[in-house]
Amino acid sequence: MLTEAEKNEVVGTDELAQMMDDRAATYNLLARLYRVEVDEPLLEKLRTSRFPLRTGNKEINLGYKLMREYLGSSWENAKTELAVDYVRSFIGHGNTAYSCAYPYESVYTSGRRLLMQDARDEVVLIYRSAGKDKAPDWADPEDHIALELEFQGFLCTKAAEALRAGNEDEAAAYAMQQRIFLEAHLLSWTPMMLADLDRFSRTDFYKGLGHLTTGVLQEERNVLEELLGAEDDAEAGKE
Repeated sequence: MLTEAEKNEVVGTDELAQMMDDRAATYNLLARLYRVEVDEPLLEKLRTSRFPLRTGNKEINLGYKLMREYLGSSWENAKTELAVDYVRSFIGHGNTAYSCAYPYESVYTSGRRLLMQDARDEVVLIYRSAGKDKAPDWADPEDHIALELEFQGFLCTKAAEALRAGNEDEAAAYAMQQRIFLEAHLLSWTPMMLADLDRFSRTDFYKGLGHLTTGVLQEERNVLEELLGAEDDAEAGKE
């Protein structure tokens, strides 16, 4: 029979694993929205979703507000309008490296705004070392924002699995990987890319997506600092 302390630990572990699952779902939704245009099934799912009104983060609140208002007032050709805005926002005219919010880390971290630079090579090695392979149908460079967000979701899922298996040290290691990747990669370039998204997008949907992403990454930094800080405190208490 479990003691009261053991029961509390089980509840805490279950809640933490669920939080990891929720974070993975958020990352995976954002990844999907950046990966390709919104199709009809996703559009209908988003239209019937309940976006929170207040989350404690101004960027997330604004992002949800803009997306909710667009989805609530969009008309029959919304899918076409979003497809056009996706191209305008992320693909551009192709004439210069400054015509849209190019969704690749290399563009924002290389001096000449080129694709397939050091950032791409670095994330490929990180993905492989973590056991995450690129989907066979994915043709773009691996430092695309969708893949970087998807990788964070993958690490969240692995942490949740480790927690449910009772391996807290492994879960903490996955959380540390998340923090390192967030700081070294996502947060090193997405503020610039998301500023460009706000500049080039025309629909409130994609403007909202930019604000939502900004807020989520802000909150992710806070969550990981809190989680890993608590882990450090627990380890110090054992010494």
